Amino acid sequence: MCLGIPGRVIEIYDIDGILMSKVDFDGVVQEVCLATTPEAQVDQYVLVHAGFALNVLSDQEASETLKILKDLEAFYQDLYGDQVSQ
Repeated sequence: MCLGIPGRVIEIYDIDGILMSKVDFDGVVQEVCLATTPEAQVDQYVLVHAGFALNVLSDQEASETLKILKDLEAFYQDLYGDQVSQ
């Protein structure tokens, strides 16, 4: 099973002809390839898996997905306590 995480594009640039970006994941900034989503713009959300943006998300889609992930984290935290982060 694969898990794509929404992140906000904060910078777009080119490296040797490959469209790249810096993407903010709630304070953690990672380099992400935009080759498959060249339509992505700064301040838009993209769904990222393994360093590649899979598609562009609306603000509402990103917000709903992030809420679900936070709810899932809280559920597991309640179920397993501190063991989740180890």
